[in-house]
Amino acid sequence: VQLQASGGGLVQAGGSLRLSCAASGQTFSVNRMGWFRQAPGKEREFVAAMSWWNGGTLGYADSVKGRFTISGDSAKNTLYLQMNSLKAEDTAVYYCAADRSRRGSAWDYWGQGTLVTVSS
Repeated sequence: VQLQASGGGLVQAGGSLRLSCAASGQTFSVNRMGWFRQAPGKEREFVAAMSWWNGGTLGYADSVKGRFTISGDSAKNTLYLQMNSLKAEDTAVYYCAADRSRRGSAWDYWGQGTLVTVSS
């Protein structure tokens, strides 16, 4: 499975962005997809995840609840992350990921990342 993230950019605090992640290859094997981010000088952290086989949301990080929404279009093999009310602390490289299992901390496939910069 190959993942290609896009949609990052520079936005002012309070603004919105929508990230996309196009999946290709053996996507039939994917059970869940998610977003992670890594801020400068920090470890990569979980942002949000969803079940790819039933479309249900699996969870959000507390820091983004109520502001970010994960969704997917299985017909287009594309995952989205709608980010609203952005804050400076949301600045990070955002990665999409896919996994053949339904749970666990390890993910099988990773995209290349897209940079989101929020100016205060």
